[in-house]
Amino acid sequence: MACNAFSKNKKSGQPNIFFFFADDWGKYASTYNSFAPNTAFETPALDRFAEEGVKFNHAHVTSPSCTPCRSSLLSGQYFYRTGLGAILQGAVWDPDIPSYPLILEKAGYHIGYTYKVWSPGTPQNAPYGAPRNEYQNEGKRFCKFSQSVTALVESGKSVEEAKEEIYKDALTDFRSFIAARGEGQPYCYWFGPTNTHRTWVKGSGKALWGLNPDDLKGKMPDFLPDVPEIREDMCDYLGEVLALDEMFKRLMAEIEATGERENTLVVVSGDHGIPGFPRGKCNLYPLGTEVALFAQWPERVKGNRVIEDFVNLMDLAPTFLEAANVEIPECMTGRSIMPLLLSSHGGQIDKERDYVVTGRERHVASARKNSLPYPQRSIQTKDFLYIRNFKSDREPMGKHDCLSEPRTEPSYEVLQRKTYAAYPDMDGSPTKAWMIKNRKDEKWEMHWRLGFEKRPEEELYDLRKDPDYLNNVATDPAYASVKKELRSRLMKVLKTTNDPRVTGDGSAFDKAPYVRSKKK
Repeated sequence: MACNAFSKNKKSGQPNIFFFFADDWGKYASTYNSFAPNTAFETPALDRFAEEGVKFNHAHVTSPSCTPCRSSLLSGQYFYRTGLGAILQGAVWDPDIPSYPLILEKAGYHIGYTYKVWSPGTPQNAPYGAPRNEYQNEGKRFCKFSQSVTALVESGKSVEEAKEEIYKDALTDFRSFIAARGEGQPYCYWFGPTNTHRTWVKGSGKALWGLNPDDLKGKMPDFLPDVPEIREDMCDYLGEVLALDEMFKRLMAEIEATGERENTLVVVSGDHGIPGFPRGKCNLYPLGTEVALFAQWPERVKGNRVIEDFVNLMDLAPTFLEAANVEIPECMTGRSIMPLLLSSHGGQIDKERDYVVTGRERHVASARKNSLPYPQRSIQTKDFLYIRNFKSDREPMGKHDCLSEPRTEPSYEVLQRKTYAAYPDMDGSPTKAWMIKNRKDEKWEMHWRLGFEKRPEEELYDLRKDPDYLNNVATDPAYASVKKELRSRLMKVLKTTNDPRVTGDGSAFDKAPYVRSKKK
C-alpha cells in the first residue's frame, strides 16, 4: 500500500548491503541438518558463514511464489498489500509503493543487481529493475548452471574448467557494479541466481557433483515416495545448491578484496521452497515457506549465534533501512530484525516473535478457469501450523482435465518438462511426472492425496508429534482450543494489516478490480 517515505540525511559509516537471494532455494544447506536430505551433502561456504555469523532457524517468506515474495520483500509489506504485485503472471508494480533499494538510492547509495530481482512488467515499472541498475554483462550462464557446464564439457572442457568459467561470469558482473560506484559511496547489491529454479539436467547431481541419489534413501520426508526417480530429482536439486555454495564463496572473497568486509552487512536467503515437489513451492507447508537466513556485519553484529525468533522476509526491507540510518516508511508491516542482530544473545530473543503469517493467492494464471487463485493464509508457531483454505472447493495445484482422458494424457517426458501439462501450480519435474503416472497405485495413495487432492477449509498440524505435517487434526476435539486460538490470531493479523481477502467481500483477488489502477 502506498505511503510516504522520508529519508534522513546520509550519515557517515553507513554499511554496504550485500544481499545473496537465490530463486527457489528453501532451507537447503547442511547447517540445517534437522532436515534429513541436508545430511546427504555439504555446503561448506554457506555453513561457515552461518556458523560464524547469525543463523535464523525460523525464517519464512510471506508467500511461496516468486513475484509476491519479492514484492513483499522489496516493499517491506505483506504480499496482499502490493496490488498486482501479489500475483505472478500479469503482475505490475505500483510505483506509489516505496521499495527499499530506491529509498536507499535517494539516501546516497549506489544500487544494482545481477540476475533476478523482480521480473514482471517493463523495466520502467519495476521497482529495482531499471537497466541503469543492472549488471549482467556476461549473460545468464550461471542461472542455467547444469546446462551451461554440461555444454562446456561436451565441447571438450573438464567439469572443473567448465564450472570455473561460469563462476567468472558472475564475478565479472559484481566487479562491474563495484567499479561503477562513486568514491566512498556505500552500495546496496542484490545477487539473484536462478539455477535452483527448474529445469536442470537430469542426473547432474551425480555427474557434476558426485552426489549419490542412494545417499538420500531413508531421508526423504514421509509425504514423498522414497523411490529412485524422486531421490535422483532431489539429488540434482542439491547439486544446484552446491553451485550456489561455490559462487557464494567466490563473492565473499571479492568483498574481502575491497577491504570493506567489516562494514558490509551480508544477508543470505531464498524466495521459497523447492520447486516441482509436492507440498513445496506454492504451498503453505514448511517445505514451501521456510527458507535459509544468515547474516553477518562484523563491525556491529556479534557472530556465532543461532536465533529461534520467527522472521518473515518482509522484515528485511526495514532492517536494511535501519542499518543505513534511513527512516522506515510507516506503511511497512515488516519489523526490522536489527534488534535481533545487535543483541548479544541467541535462542528466543523477542518473545513476541513466536509466529509467522504466510499466504497465497494466484501463481500460474491458467491454473484454474477464469484465472482464479487458490486463496490460503496460515499461521505457524514452533508447535503448530494452522492453514485456512478460503476456497476449498478449488484444486490446490490447478486443473488436470487431461488426466481423465487416457488417449490424451501427457507423456512422462512432457510432464517432466511442461509445467502447464497438468497441475500447473507445480513446476514440471521428474517427481511430478512420477507422481502422476503412479497416482492410481494404492501404495502411494497417501502421498498422492496429500500433494494433489482438494483440501479442507481448515488444516491444523501438531508439529511436535507430526514434523512432516501428515495428520490434519483440525476436526479433533482435543485440539479445538488450539485451533480457535490460532484462527483468532491469524484473522487479527489479516484484519489489522488490511488483507483484501478478509476485509472485503471475500473475493477481492478473484478478479482484476481488487488492484488499485494507477490513473494517468
